[in-house]
Amino acid sequence: MSRTLLSHILHRPPPLLASRGGGRGGALPSRLRTLRLNCSVAEATASGDEAPAPPARKKRVVSGVQPTGVDLYETLFFIVDLHAITLPYEAPQLSKATRSTAAIYLACGIDSSKASIFVQSHVRAHVELMWLLSSSTPIGWLNRMIQFKEKSRKAGDENVGVALLTYPVLMASDILLYQSDLVPVGEDQTQHLELTREIAERVNNLYGGRKWKKMGGRGGSLFKVPEALIPPAGARVMSLTDGLSKMSKSAPSDQSRINLLDPKDVIMNKIKRCKTDSFPGLEFDNPERPECNNLLSIYQIITGKTKEEVIRECENMNWGSFKTTLTDALIDHLQPIQVRYEEIMSDPGYLDGVLLEGSGKAAEIADITLNNFTFHSVAIKVNDYQSPE
Repeated sequence: MSRTLLSHILHRPPPLLASRGGGRGGALPSRLRTLRLNCSVAEATASGDEAPAPPARKKRVVSGVQPTGVDLYETLFFIVDLHAITLPYEAPQLSKATRSTAAIYLACGIDSSKASIFVQSHVRAHVELMWLLSSSTPIGWLNRMIQFKEKSRKAGDENVGVALLTYPVLMASDILLYQSDLVPVGEDQTQHLELTREIAERVNNLYGGRKWKKMGGRGGSLFKVPEALIPPAGARVMSLTDGLSKMSKSAPSDQSRINLLDPKDVIMNKIKRCKTDSFPGLEFDNPERPECNNLLSIYQIITGKTKEEVIRECENMNWGSFKTTLTDALIDHLQPIQVRYEEIMSDPGYLDGVLLEGSGKAAEIADITLNNFTFHSVAIKVNDYQSPE
């Protein structure tokens, strides 16, 4: 089985989650099942008297989510608590938020008998590989990261740690550890993925190929160079208070976002007060109407409808009617998730067991990549290499 890591973003319903079957994780609600990620690869077949060709390797997808699958894949989901500490935080709150995020994964329908869920800091290979990659990453590459510039400018130099500058290398480690083909990212994260690709190519050039072979290894590439997987809808959900700003968990105003655990009255109030415009009717993709496009996109995501279906249903609505429709859809979408979340959080032993088992499985996979890469300092590890191809 190929390895897949998928994630949802906490401030919006999870369009990329998919799981089947029973198990304590439970099946996805029917609406969630319509929002699955389709990235399977056709397998090779043979006919006649010829020996069957080996099946094409299914592509791997990797992603993670900060603490604030289908049967074709071995799936792993992780909570990136190490990324969350790049800005000031309180340890008790971080621990609580980490467990809450894991419970949300399960509540969204992840079947723990078929997928692994773990905490990033519980798999030490993430940090170890990050340090090794840092030695091959030019500081100029990190200085050009837009998000670092924006966050450091807001917080001030005295309040910004080195980790805020170097965390894209940790992100690269998160991805490269699992030899991933595809990474689901929002449009605003493509720069970080491009950095990951550059790091992989640089390391492959520095230590792979003939250089690796001379040291007794098999040669070839140490890391796969992943590609971006940007969903057609919901790649970048925008703020409820500003259609030109990204919806974010870290935004000062809670009014700007829909949280998965928001109660009904809060959802109703947020949608009632969200920013709209004075144009007649509703439409997608009008640059003069960013809020309209955003709210229609949210409705499309949570209902699983096509853009054409949404237009036919909503184009002649006024804002009052549409806000009622959107509110009802959000509540219907989130209610079963919230019920299951409360059940999981009331059973800490179950959640602990899921995370422990998940970190063990992830460590087995990650350690292979880490051992392969450390050959340049511990050459004996070369012979343990398992090709990512």
